[in-house]
Amino acid sequence: MSNTTETEPINSDLSGKVALVTGGSRGMGAAIARGLAAAGADVALTYHQNKEGAEAVAADLAGLGRRGLVIAADSADPAAIGDAVDRTVAELGRLDIVINNAGVFPYGPVEETDLAEIDRTIAIHVRAPLLAARAAVPHLGRGGRIITIGSNLVERAVFGDIALYTMTKAANNGLTRALARELGPRGITVNTVQPGPTDTDMNPARGESADLQRGFMALGEYGSVDDIAAAVIFLAGSTGRQITGTTLTVDGGGNA
Repeated sequence: MSNTTETEPINSDLSGKVALVTGGSRGMGAAIARGLAAAGADVALTYHQNKEGAEAVAADLAGLGRRGLVIAADSADPAAIGDAVDRTVAELGRLDIVINNAGVFPYGPVEETDLAEIDRTIAIHVRAPLLAARAAVPHLGRGGRIITIGSNLVERAVFGDIALYTMTKAANNGLTRALARELGPRGITVNTVQPGPTDTDMNPARGESADLQRGFMALGEYGSVDDIAAAVIFLAGSTGRQITGTTLTVDGGGNA
């Protein structure tokens, strides 16, 4: 006689689920939104300035047979985060998955970093994920997911001038561990995906520092946004049901 507990089949089928992706108009966020839709989820996505890009992603979701909701929201604005959660629930009917993807890449010597840039980066990378969780948790049932896009640079700062970026991304890992412990009894998992060099307009594979970054990677090649989306989909489905409070690093062996 088996003493195992019956559970749902392990797969990445997200049919019937609703996800919210912050910063979903381009790059990793857009790929994540498309990946979630391809797995069966309806997706709300926020954008700050790139309305055209966000609407193009929503059109792609419709082409996959899923609902897409475009929400104008600056992640540096605390009110906008709660409003995005509320609109998602009101217009798509529920909320199961939160992807904290919106981000910026401040770069430069620490002594030249001005206070406005410090405050905005903290607001987007640190405060926004916490506020998103605060707003979303009342709507998340068992099987709920909170996934934050961090950075492999948190574990290995391989070059200078990234103190502000690395400091704020490091906060994601602390939040992930603490929320995983708090929300675990409710059946909600919380994780961070840490990309390494990934081909986006913020860090193109043909950029000035691309060869330098490749030199730190075991595989020697940039990842694609679809690599990051695949990691997120893995964690979002029942495939990730026993993974919480941890980081999944997708960096071609940059931190090996």
